Amino acid sequence: MTDPTLSSLTVGDVVAERAVHLTRESLVRYAGASGDFNPIHYRDDVAASVGLPGVLAHGMLTMGLAVETVVPWLGDAGRIVDYGVRFTRPVVVDAEAGADLTITAKVGAVEADAARIDLTVTFGETTVLGKAQVRVRLDG
Repeated sequence: MTDPTLSSLTVGDVVAERAVHLTRESLVRYAGASGDFNPIHYRDDVAASVGLPGVLAHGMLTMGLAVETVVPWLGDAGRIVDYGVRFTRPVVVDAEAGADLTITAKVGAVEADAARIDLTVTFGETTVLGKAQVRVRLDG
């Protein structure tokens, strides 16, 4: 695969896509790696007691999975200059069925020395991250 260049990009181009299946085990593993052991991420009773629809995936896990989608296309994670999202909707991870995320990365803008990649992250028919944008540094 050839490294992407600014001159090869057009606003609206899809540069990467992927689907990710989350399980309760995924959440436990992420909790161990991140140190975030909030029980809303693994206990149905606690999630229900605070009014949640079920056990939720960690927001930072969802955010990390989203940005990781562009890394193979970039060829180097060091090309990521800036990344931000708004957490808009929860990802409920069912004990049996898990949860499926779909991530699409599109060129949102091309600048003199960088590009903005807009990420759409959905769970079912619901977009779960708002204004998910990655600014990447690319050569001409």
